[in-house]
Amino acid sequence: MRHFGHVAPEVRERLFYREPCEFTAGSPARVLSAALGATLYSPATRPRLADDVLKQGARGVVSMVLCLEDSISDAEVVAGEENLVRQLTDLAGRPGADLPLLFVRVREPEQIGDLVRRLGPAVAVLSGFVLPKFTAERGLPFLEALTAAESASGRRLFAMPVLESPELLYRESRVETLEGIFRAVDKYRDRVLALRLGVTDFCSSYGLRRGPDMTAYDIQVVASVISDVVNMLGRADGTGFTVTGPVWEYFRVQERMFKPQLRQSPFLEVEATALRQKLIEHAMDGLLREISLDRANGLLGKTCIHPSHVLPVHALSVVSHEEFSDAQDILRPERDGGGVLRSAYTNKMNEVKPHRAWAERTLLRAEVFGVANEDIGFVELLAAGLAE
Repeated sequence: MRHFGHVAPEVRERLFYREPCEFTAGSPARVLSAALGATLYSPATRPRLADDVLKQGARGVVSMVLCLEDSISDAEVVAGEENLVRQLTDLAGRPGADLPLLFVRVREPEQIGDLVRRLGPAVAVLSGFVLPKFTAERGLPFLEALTAAESASGRRLFAMPVLESPELLYRESRVETLEGIFRAVDKYRDRVLALRLGVTDFCSSYGLRRGPDMTAYDIQVVASVISDVVNMLGRADGTGFTVTGPVWEYFRVQERMFKPQLRQSPFLEVEATALRQKLIEHAMDGLLREISLDRANGLLGKTCIHPSHVLPVHALSVVSHEEFSDAQDILRPERDGGGVLRSAYTNKMNEVKPHRAWAERTLLRAEVFGVANEDIGFVELLAAGLAE
């Protein structure tokens, strides 16, 4: 699979200076953690779940979570497990199917071993499990269960803990909780693919809900948690983990979105009216602001609950030609001693030592999401994806 792999090769050639790399479920964790992109959640109870997975994969989704936790009621858990096993077995029986990375969000540690046992050989389609309400005390049994299931099945399985517990939100317990979480995930570092933020649960603790014109960063009590999570768990010194952006809840949009950009885009001047309308319908001001703020604050990827969110996340994850040029200049071997240089775009100064970690992260993002051509921006990338 690859990002923008559903786009025709000749279109990708026009869009990208360097195309996104190909990867598989067996690729190194370093690549997969960066490549998660927009991780689309789906209730495990959906009756045509196997077909839904294939359809979303064909539309550019590269990671999905099949949820047995908050997206279904307590009364649906047993039926959800049965459906999940049946649907994943169906997918395993379709040779050559191009599947996204698939994860299951469980409620209790015991479900991990039980589901892996019931799946049998079909576990081959699974990349891992999402662990809810993760703290050191609650999370370690999940990680132990995952390790045991991996050993029993012979299948590499990753964990994606969700940071959403009240202990993490409350100021008086936050540092201690973060320290415990770090110890737990550090012990199982090879198995932890990414840490996910559960902002909806954070808001719930205070009876809050952000509107469609606000980002998570506008809710100060939530923004402070994101800041501390990145501070303690997302460091670029080799001790950190990939931290993904919070879910965006809204998918009903207004026509005013993006009309100025549409009028200014030479690429879209030759596109059909239907495509213009499609782009307007899929663009969301608040979502786009939040994706940009996610990246500015050290987050990569995003939890998504609607397919219309996927392409904006991926389009805004593509590295611009200017970013790529700066990162390459900073990481040239002859720059190892440090120093300051003017950027190739002659609009900024690049300080080699302070900007090195940024450059390394940028080149990893460039590897998995690609580098846009000089004249290509977000609108063109989004339009190309919608046109397929």
